[in-house]
Amino acid sequence: MPDYSRREQRGWYFYDWANSAFYTTVVTLFFGPYLTSLAKNAADARGFVHPLGIEIPAVSLWPYLVSLSVLVQVFLLPVFGAIADYGHRKRELLGVLALIGSAATIAMYALEGSRFLLASVLFLLANSAFGASIVIYNSFLPEIAPPEERDNVSSKGWGIGYVGGAILLVLNLLLYSNAARLGVTEAFAVRISLASAGLWWAGFTLIPMATLVNRRPQRQLAHGMSYLGASLVQLKDTTVEIAGLPQTLRFLIAYLVYNDAIQTIFTLAAQFGQEELKLPVSALTTAILAAQFVGIAGAFFFNWVSSKLGNKQTVMVTLAIYCVVLVYAYALLATEMEFYLMAGAIGAVMGGSQALSRSIFSFMIPKGHEAQYFSIYEISDKGTSWLGPLFFGLALQFTGSYRLSILSLIVFFLAGLAILSFVSVHKAALEAGNEPPAR
Repeated sequence: MPDYSRREQRGWYFYDWANSAFYTTVVTLFFGPYLTSLAKNAADARGFVHPLGIEIPAVSLWPYLVSLSVLVQVFLLPVFGAIADYGHRKRELLGVLALIGSAATIAMYALEGSRFLLASVLFLLANSAFGASIVIYNSFLPEIAPPEERDNVSSKGWGIGYVGGAILLVLNLLLYSNAARLGVTEAFAVRISLASAGLWWAGFTLIPMATLVNRRPQRQLAHGMSYLGASLVQLKDTTVEIAGLPQTLRFLIAYLVYNDAIQTIFTLAAQFGQEELKLPVSALTTAILAAQFVGIAGAFFFNWVSSKLGNKQTVMVTLAIYCVVLVYAYALLATEMEFYLMAGAIGAVMGGSQALSRSIFSFMIPKGHEAQYFSIYEISDKGTSWLGPLFFGLALQFTGSYRLSILSLIVFFLAGLAILSFVSVHKAALEAGNEPPAR
């Protein structure tokens, strides 16, 4: 019988608290607009930069970089999934990845002038370590929570993560808004904010390091096989295995489609506000901060809704709300206050949709394969998306319109909704040999 520890659950929550600082301060708010300004400083007369000889509009560099960072993770995450599934040191691996990611984030303090290439390399390193660490983090969920508590535990993790991200964002907002009074430039305040996210991430990771417990892996490496070899074999086996789990495969496809758009919206919202609406960074920070606090309530509210409607039906409701938000952004969004309303609406549904999606997927994974399955899931999880930013970047490059680019993401939500409607969570759990959720 599994040993479910409340102490371990509380420690697990704190990794969401720790890493959410990177997601909110770096990915969601400061890095995109700051990278764009660095790229503009380095751009030629036509507004293009040329990393590795490739001609890219300075304004499209950020969405393309996000897509590239996830492409890198497509190759890295299965390796880390294998290490977690076969290894005896899953907790320590989580700590090492957090250390690498936080160190790269702290190094962002050095970004000045036209150092967009250095900025791009640091982000690739930090976001790759971030994504890999979330694979390990998510794989603990089936080990620390029984089936009947999994929606609740997952939602608490998201809610506590929102609190952690929001607190640091408040401190950074105070620094940025008082930069002149403190005798520093706004660029310096941004660099301090970026570095602070790395320090926060590293410091609070010590809590899960002290509370999470390594369990005996249910899978053993074949004699003489490396983790890289195991990851390739496991990826092949997982591909074959998941083909025999049609409900799991269907859900995973739906999730990768709709969550890619969710991540794109949150990742590029600050750039949209700055470039399309000409909002100052202080307004963007306030909007993102408001979204964090609304998201705290949203994660717990949609957990309650899930107890009434069921987790899949609740996720579908949140996706419908996203479609309405995108139409609103395209047709009506014009003022700072309206941007705040949009951010609040996104925050309200984001925590619920992602917490419940993570919980749903945990029921669909055969025991002993958690990290490998979550390495595929993580291709479009917190802070990682690739089709959406690529779609957005191409639309922006060829149309020059931020509004058309943001509206184009509705395709992902409609497709995700359509696929998800054919998923049976109950059947998926039974196919994977697990106890299905109550609703």
